[in-house]
Order: sequence, then structure tokens, then C-alpha cells
Amino acid sequence: MRHPERHRTERIGWLRAAVLGANDGIVSTASLVVGVAAANADRNGILVAGIAGLVAGALSMAAGEYVSVSSQADTERADVARERRELATAPAAEEDELTGIYVARGVEPATARIVAQQLMAHDALAAHARDELGLLEVLAARPIQAALASAATFALGAALPILTVILAPPAALSMVVAGVSLACLAALGALAAGAGGASVAIGAGRVAFWGALAMAVTAGVGRLFGAAI
Repeated sequence: MRHPERHRTERIGWLRAAVLGANDGIVSTASLVVGVAAANADRNGILVAGIAGLVAGALSMAAGEYVSVSSQADTERADVARERRELATAPAAEEDELTGIYVARGVEPATARIVAQQLMAHDALAAHARDELGLLEVLAARPIQAALASAATFALGAALPILTVILAPPAALSMVVAGVSLACLAALGALAAGAGGASVAIGAGRVAFWGALAMAVTAGVGRLFGAAI
């Protein structure tokens, strides 16, 4: 009876894009809001800037992820196509190559040869894609999935500082936005680290640190120039 297992690597395709999108949504929008507020803009001006940042950022993240992951997918397809040609023109050399890979991993040469022959008889292209190229179906590039995950989570992340602007008292708007955003960033970092099996404390700390730095620098620029950023 087959024992089903689920591993954290199965989440890599969407988790990376989702975490990046949410993190960027919070950091960039909160920094924008804090910078505009530091330039003494009114609440309406801050909201317009924040909403514009949400829309532009979500579309930018979607386009960037799609182009980036599409390039990865193109490279993977090109490598597989080359491997297919090599298998068609030089199958013996490809068998030697696969055998050498298994020997390098610690398999006895005779056993490695048998394994290579059996795997190539079953599905030669899949064997070489997996063991020579390191391409796994679970880690395959999925441009549309990455683009949608990144855009959606960016919008959700960006909505947090915008909602805070609506609810926060005008006198303490910058401080409240910064505080709420940092708390959300820390929670996001902790969740992402936990989902990936890493240290929750380290994940929360590093995300919060860079978020605080981005908001501090943007606030300084806004205060220095006294104009909306």
C-alpha cells in the first residue's frame, strides 16, 4: 500500500510569490503612506496615494512575476527539448551519463548501470529531466499561478495600511500606520517561516526590520522635501 506524503517543497511555487506579494504590498504602501503623511498631506491626499500605489503595485507584481517565471519556464522547456534530441541521437552516451550520476551519488557501478537502463526503458526523458537537469514536476515554473498569487496578496497587503489610514486619528496617523504595518509584517514573516519549516522568530524579525527601515527612509524623504512622494 502506497504511503502518501506531503512535503513543504510542494508549496514553493505559490508560497514564494504570495509571501513576496504580501510583503511588498505592506512595505511599499505603508512606506508611501508614511512618506506622504510626513510631507504634511491631508487624509484624502494620503488615501489617493495609497490606493494608486495598491493598483499600480498589484499590476506591476503580476506582470513582473509572469515575465520572470515565464523566462524560467522557457529555460526549462529548452533544456528538456535538448535532452530529448540527445536521447534520440546518442542514447548510449545518455545512458553512460545517467549511470555516472548514480555512481557519483554512491551507487555501485554495476547497480547504477542497471538502474539507468531500467529507468530509461520506462521513461528516459523523465529520468534525465529529474536526475540530470534537476527538474521536478512539483517545482515546475507556473507563470499564471505566480502572477495571480503575487497580485492578489499584494493587494491584500496594501489594503492594510490603507484601511489604517481611514481609521487612524489624523494626529497620530503616521505612527499608527507604521505600528500596524510592522505588526502585520512580523506576523507575515512568522507565518511564512512556519509554513516553510524555518524559525518563526527569525522570519518575523527580518521582515519587520526591513519594513521599518523602508518606512523610516521614506518618511525622512517626505519630511525633507515637504512634498508628496
